[in-house]
Amino acid sequence: MSLSNNITAILNFISLLCSVPIIGAGIWLASKPDNQCLQLARWPLVILGFLILLVSLAGFVGAFWNRQCLLAIYLFAMATLIVILIIFLIFAFVVTRSDGSVEVPGRAYKEYYLSGFSGWLRHYVGDVSNWGRIRVCLSESGVCEKLSRGQRYLSADQYFQTHLSPLQSGCCKPPTVCGFGYVSPTVWVNPSNVASDPDCIAWSNDQSLLCYNCQSCKAGMLGNLRQEWRKANIALIIAAVVLIWVYVIGCSAFKNAQTEDLFRRYKQGYT
Repeated sequence: MSLSNNITAILNFISLLCSVPIIGAGIWLASKPDNQCLQLARWPLVILGFLILLVSLAGFVGAFWNRQCLLAIYLFAMATLIVILIIFLIFAFVVTRSDGSVEVPGRAYKEYYLSGFSGWLRHYVGDVSNWGRIRVCLSESGVCEKLSRGQRYLSADQYFQTHLSPLQSGCCKPPTVCGFGYVSPTVWVNPSNVASDPDCIAWSNDQSLLCYNCQSCKAGMLGNLRQEWRKANIALIIAAVVLIWVYVIGCSAFKNAQTEDLFRRYKQGYT
């Protein structure tokens, strides 16, 4: 095996390793309660990661056994997958650019408003059929039940200093502006300012309803989604940079391998 093919085989092994964080990020996102309910981009990353793994294996085999046709297919397929990965990254950054969070005086947690998120995400959760399915899924997921489990919050002050996730902040309690009195993390009574927000009326102490019909719950869902996508994007950016670097060097090595093969054939014909 020529030096160029050796280099190409090593580079393909590196790109194969790059598929691991992509697959891992996809599985991690799919395992989160909000992504399980939202069913948005749950498995595309996993599929993309496995395609990169398979293409890298094909490139490794082509380089190791000097199959030029297989290497050419590898270069074309890998270029396509890298472009798809970059498009996904750009899309994820654009739709998660807006934060939607608001600081609440005297509270460790933030509250979230739909108007602070991208129009594309707002439209998705705003669809009646989509949200009906998501709401039922959230209610069954136990995301709010975990707050009450074990009676960890003995007083209102203790609860107010808790760092809630966006999903818990939006779905498991009424908006602070409503002026509800704290009884437990998922039981609130005697609102003093019901007219301040439609979500004040939507709130229910029924543990199967809570604020799952609230606009704040939709915003909390998107807040959770934004945080998770941003974390996953770190691994995806690193993988994309390495893949591009590997691909550029791989193209050069492939050209050198072709030159070496042509020179060898010429030399054999000359002798």
